[in-house]
Amino acid sequence: MSNDASGRITSCRWERGRLVQQGFPLEDLSEHLAREGSLVWVDLCEPDGAGLNSLAAELGLDRHAVEDAVSTGERPKATRHPGHTFLTVYATRLEAPGSDPAAPDSRLHLTRISAFVLPRGVITVRGSAGFDMAPVLERWNEDPDLLGHGVGVLVHGLLDAVVDGHFETIQQLDDAIEDLEDTLFDDRGQSRVVQIRTYRLRKELVQLRRVVLPMRDVVNAVLRHRRDLENRVPELDGFYDDLYDHVLRAAEWTESLRDMVSTVFETNLSLQDARLNTVMKKLTGWAAIIAVPTAVTGWFGQNVPYPGFGSHGGVLFSLGVIVVTATLLYGVFRRKGWI
Repeated sequence: MSNDASGRITSCRWERGRLVQQGFPLEDLSEHLAREGSLVWVDLCEPDGAGLNSLAAELGLDRHAVEDAVSTGERPKATRHPGHTFLTVYATRLEAPGSDPAAPDSRLHLTRISAFVLPRGVITVRGSAGFDMAPVLERWNEDPDLLGHGVGVLVHGLLDAVVDGHFETIQQLDDAIEDLEDTLFDDRGQSRVVQIRTYRLRKELVQLRRVVLPMRDVVNAVLRHRRDLENRVPELDGFYDDLYDHVLRAAEWTESLRDMVSTVFETNLSLQDARLNTVMKKLTGWAAIIAVPTAVTGWFGQNVPYPGFGSHGGVLFSLGVIVVTATLLYGVFRRKGWI
């Protein structure tokens, strides 16, 4: 893989599935796209607006699609324009927990990837270098015979790599929820840690859901577009059907994780109520035990005769009443699990 001096542009050209050129200048792009049997890929990472507009004018790219390729906040989508199809998807990456595993900041990073799909090539535009295209290029070059089927192989390889990244992120979030469940039932009752981690997971799942669920529409639009082509390659139908199945699984898994986090949140609230009830029962039990000596000493402190009044025997009698009654109450409360 070769880049220009700025390190922002990558280009490759294949002839009948065999890689024949890397790092060609953009000035030759139109010539390569017009060559019969040629397949071209150009990647632009964080391109400047002027250069992208110049390239769009040369290739006849739709200006609205060009605006969407560089603007922030675009949702995943696939739109057809005269002469090309425009795709926008998001690659995901989840950071490992830092020094503070209970920090509330989201660990999910999204990288926007837009693609202009032309009859003999694909131009990808990345919003940042957060998604590495090297594994995608390796995937394309693994099977030169398959690559000879044309641009559909490039599109499938790109989308398949993005969806695989979604699965990896979802698996990490699933593991994080399982760890959270272990903390949830910890006898030490780290309620604040559970609350912060639950809030962070809910935030990350909301972000992930926004980019995973629309992938169904993206892949479905690509499938419809392929069926409308007269020169459709039937050999790729199984690959795209498998990709659509993966997209559906990722969406369903994301939805199930969202339900699991909501369940963890509600369970944590229920456990807090249960722990509070346990504490109140213990406080009530000890208060009842402490009330016994208070009542006995207060009663015998009145200026009225009582058994043993004015003698050491009265002191021992009152002490015996306190000890016996308090011990009896302690046994009753202990048996009921109040203390």
